[in-house]
Amino acid sequence: MSEPRDIRLKRLTMRSMRRGIKEMDILLTRFAEAELAAMPPEGLDLYDRLLEENDQDLYAWVTGQSPAPEPFAGLIAQIAAPSEAAKS
Repeated sequence: MSEPRDIRLKRLTMRSMRRGIKEMDILLTRFAEAELAAMPPEGLDLYDRLLEENDQDLYAWVTGQSPAPEPFAGLIAQIAAPSEAAKS
């Protein structure tokens, strides 16, 4: 049985908030709150898989210390980009 979308969004947002590395908590929470609601199901699938990666790797990818592997490269670029709210 598939998970209802609203429950899935809440679960992914919570997993974004509770990472283990504070910097990743902040970056992923900001991204989740701004982007997840508008993502299509396949985007949510990819984000769910991304959350399975360890924080040290995620941090290295987001900060550009190492390249993000496919298929995460586009998603990592979105996460690393400054939000519209931060630009103003």
